[in-house]
Amino acid sequence: MEMDSATHVKSGPLSQGLTSVKALPKKIATSIVDTAKHAKKLGRDDPRRVYHSLKVGLALTVVSLFYYYQPLYDNFGVSAMWAVLTVVVVFEFSVGATLSKGLNRGLATLLAGALGVGAHHLASLSGHVAEPILLGFFVFVQAAVSTFLRFFPKIKARYDYGMLIFILTFALVSVSGFREDEILELAHKRLTTILIGGSACIIIAICVCPVWAGEDLHKLIALNMEKLGSFLEGFGEVHLNKPSAEERKDEKKTPLNGYQSVLTSKNTEDVLANLAKWEPGHGKFLFRHPWAQYLKIGTLNRQCGYRIEALSSYLNSDLLAPEEIKEEFETICGTLSLECGKALNELSRDTKKMTKPSGVAQHISNAKAAAKTLNSLLKSDLWADMELLDLVPTATAASLLIDLLICTEQIYEAVVELASKADFKAEVEPTVSPEMRKQGQMEGDKERPNRSKSSKVVDCCPDNDARHHVIINVDDGSEPEVEKEGGIIVAEVAASSKLAPPPASTVNIQLA
Repeated sequence: MEMDSATHVKSGPLSQGLTSVKALPKKIATSIVDTAKHAKKLGRDDPRRVYHSLKVGLALTVVSLFYYYQPLYDNFGVSAMWAVLTVVVVFEFSVGATLSKGLNRGLATLLAGALGVGAHHLASLSGHVAEPILLGFFVFVQAAVSTFLRFFPKIKARYDYGMLIFILTFALVSVSGFREDEILELAHKRLTTILIGGSACIIIAICVCPVWAGEDLHKLIALNMEKLGSFLEGFGEVHLNKPSAEERKDEKKTPLNGYQSVLTSKNTEDVLANLAKWEPGHGKFLFRHPWAQYLKIGTLNRQCGYRIEALSSYLNSDLLAPEEIKEEFETICGTLSLECGKALNELSRDTKKMTKPSGVAQHISNAKAAAKTLNSLLKSDLWADMELLDLVPTATAASLLIDLLICTEQIYEAVVELASKADFKAEVEPTVSPEMRKQGQMEGDKERPNRSKSSKVVDCCPDNDARHHVIINVDDGSEPEVEKEGGIIVAEVAASSKLAPPPASTVNIQLA
């Protein structure tokens, strides 16, 4: 028995190990397939990721020629590797991020290199004994001051990378200059190769499938407004349609929560706005585009989102009120929410198209009328018989909806201000000019012979038929006459006032 148990213990781990080894190829194949599917999904979700990867490869190939091509290598030597390192560090996803890092790195290298050469020259004048002491003092002072400056919010937001490169370059130039005789040549090669690498990144980022941070910010703000509007419209339709108990249970299982991503978009908006300020004018986004106004709209969107988050808890709760009051209350709240949602969706559409808001004011006016009715309902004597604690949820929901109306109006005003600052164009309605209309009438008169006309109106369906009517006008060129056929007037005169059937399809027939 003891031998059998020992054999079983020994064979257990051994068999498990063999099973794991046999299953290893299958696990590896499954992992490879999953990775490929995930990579395919990433590429489909945003094809710009694929383009960015190809652009980085192109930039590295271009700057590597300075190391592979012998005449270029003779001029720069090992310093050509700084161009390769610059491409790896500087090239970012968007044009704004690439420009930010490229300009920060270039200006910081230029300034730090000049100061490093100057510090080395001053230290060399003091003699061999005091030179390392002065160099150490200069490095200490600039590193301490530059590091402290990085704590300033504005500097950290836009120039943090430049300050880091400034510290690094000053230390490299000043310290290495203590052992190198040709310090000017060292600084010159480093600056030149960094400028070459940065220029390659910037040119490729702008000219080859550019990704603009400003456009991403513009689309993000409009999308957030659309999410808020979609929730409010859905919330309003739920209360206006008065779903049954089973439908309410289904709605509880699938809550409207698309607005929640709006609440966490602040960091993304701040980063995109900061990068957009580095970008040159492009398309409809001209130089000095009001990017700060987008941040203001984003803040208002989040304020609206927080109110919606508080309001969403009432979507699945039953209000404690008499049925007649509850029905009227839900109808008013549904109308108010629906109009606010339509206003936000209109604002989102106008922002995407970069046109001035046109039909939003009417929705806000309708929402204000509903809010006024809601206030009158809350102040009426219908609530006198209710307990105070039972009234609190209803009053809270009403207060949140009124706050949403105020927030929607603020978003509307902010978008109007953005349209004014960014010079949005007014939406052009498709119209026909009077000249074109007159020309069309003249061409129509030429096609028809000038003769007296009469029309015979034939109704193909009885008056009491609920189907669509078909009216045939027969033009035979004779004098107009009036007669009656089954109660239908037959004449040239348009008898629309006497024809009361549903909308009709009309066929005009001219007899030669």
